[in-house]
Amino acid sequence: MRVSVITAFPDFLRNFFATSIIGKAVEKGLIEFDVIDLRDFAQGHYRQVDDYAFGGGGMVLMAEPLKIALESLSDSGTGRSVLYPSPQGAVLTQEIVESLASREHIVIICGHYEGIDERFVQKYVDLEVSIGDYVLTGGEIPAMAIIDSVLRQIPGVVGRQEAVIEDSFFRGMLDHPHFTRPAEWDGLGVPEVLTSGNKAEIDYWRRNEAVTRTLKRRPDMLSRANILPYLKKGVFVSLIHSPVYDRNGQKNSTAIMGLDLHDISRTCKTFGVKRFLVTSPIPSQREFVRKITKHWIDGYGASFIPNRGEALKLIKLFPDMEKASKWVTDKEHGKPYIIATSANNRTGSVHWLELKRIVLEIDRPLLFVFGTGWGLHDEIIEQCDAIMQPVKGGSLDYNHLSVRSAVAVTLDRFFGSR
Repeated sequence: MRVSVITAFPDFLRNFFATSIIGKAVEKGLIEFDVIDLRDFAQGHYRQVDDYAFGGGGMVLMAEPLKIALESLSDSGTGRSVLYPSPQGAVLTQEIVESLASREHIVIICGHYEGIDERFVQKYVDLEVSIGDYVLTGGEIPAMAIIDSVLRQIPGVVGRQEAVIEDSFFRGMLDHPHFTRPAEWDGLGVPEVLTSGNKAEIDYWRRNEAVTRTLKRRPDMLSRANILPYLKKGVFVSLIHSPVYDRNGQKNSTAIMGLDLHDISRTCKTFGVKRFLVTSPIPSQREFVRKITKHWIDGYGASFIPNRGEALKLIKLFPDMEKASKWVTDKEHGKPYIIATSANNRTGSVHWLELKRIVLEIDRPLLFVFGTGWGLHDEIIEQCDAIMQPVKGGSLDYNHLSVRSAVAVTLDRFFGSR
């Protein structure tokens, strides 16, 4: 990656690029940097780069020196992002950081005084970014924050890549607490688990502490967190074919569709679901599923599309919901927390974000139940611990997703990596 900074105060950045982890990355050749002195492109005897704001106010950096400085860079702009740190910008997030880390060349324009001429921003800046809701005297400190956060995403910049993955925000959660020697300090000790040498218990403690911190300090982060690594038990998906409602509102059964099996099993595999539980009381329907899975796991399909068989191996058949739930209980040594889904608003239904918080606080397996036909019958709903509010799109008066789409949306909300 190449990083260029245009500034009227270049010494700020030159020292930064020669220091600590960033300095070592420069020495290794992992990153290149340019610090461009804006005054080198100023006109006149006084090397003027700013002037009074039209309409009154303070000083503003002029557009022309900034344009000439930007044009002095050797590349033509392909693969380049021009950033302007500004209190009016989008707040810097981990998602923005990771997106910037994929760019070949980042150029940062450091403002000063009242900022920079808006015409330059409109014509050349790709993204205005803010590091928080406060004002600094110049853009150099925000520039250093942006550069540091982006460059640590580049492989090799941070010595231990696991440290980047474990950081706050990377998985959508806050980081766990850290301790070092001595084991006792000022009357305070280190949690015993950290000195036990048991890696599995230490990992479990750290995940639990990360969850506790996030729920207590930043519950707003749950919307973009993949909570799968923080769950104590496994996740399962069940597709119910009986009892469900038919179009007349009567109790009925539906036929198993091959497309549902293929698409939902692939979605489950993608998001880390342990098993895909397909229920039908009709023996011929269950035999139909066995023939499909055999073709893709052991038959010609296994050599034709090997990855498809890996997904279809997740399928396990049951005659009814009760037996599926008992199987999960036996396998996970605990009764599952069962979440019913519906396309209709039902009394007592819970928002998906609230359900994310709930399942993080319980020590139970998680089972999502999806219906076919015109939705799950009340007999199934009564076996569930919670009902999730319907998936809502931009058209609030139309809600007719396929079950395959509903599964994908739901799993992404809970287990998608942001």
